[in-house]
Amino acid sequence: MWLFLFTEILLFGGLFVIYSVYRGMHEADFHHAAAELNKFMGVTNTVVLLTSSFTIVLSIAALQRNQVGRSLAFLFSTLGLSATFLVIKYFEWSAKYHHHIFPGTEHIHELPHGEGLFFNLYFMMTGLHGIHVVVGMIVMLVVAAKIRSGAVGSTNYAMLEYAGLYWHLVDLIWIFLLPLFYLTT
Repeated sequence: MWLFLFTEILLFGGLFVIYSVYRGMHEADFHHAAAELNKFMGVTNTVVLLTSSFTIVLSIAALQRNQVGRSLAFLFSTLGLSATFLVIKYFEWSAKYHHHIFPGTEHIHELPHGEGLFFNLYFMMTGLHGIHVVVGMIVMLVVAAKIRSGAVGSTNYAMLEYAGLYWHLVDLIWIFLLPLFYLTT
């Protein structure tokens, strides 16, 4: 599990380096493009993800105390918060799509080169993060089914802990994405 998490950190670390290089080359364009993003939605999504990290920790703690019902309730709370994150991200992306600021559109090619790079990186990195959120949700659903069946319980809760580690990584990546894209102005 730790090796997998390390490879994920390498993947996003490489993307952060690419972002930094392009930002250094096109600082004014990145600054201008970042002003187009909705900071309220970005910060709200951060609060949602941090809260979901807290609820998955509570789920693990409850399962360790053999409180299966409480553990499942916190796990489904985490799933609900994950879905909330994706809904907010959907509205953010929809707004950009309606303004023709989306990869492959004519308008994004008409923007100054740095702004086009910014938005392409924004959609690629937040999209990749969104895929990780969906994978995390699928993992949590599998773990919830195993908790219900008794295959995962108070004496063998490693699977839930691994799901929690993965989920903390997803949160950590978002914590780096927030200032890169939303708070750079």
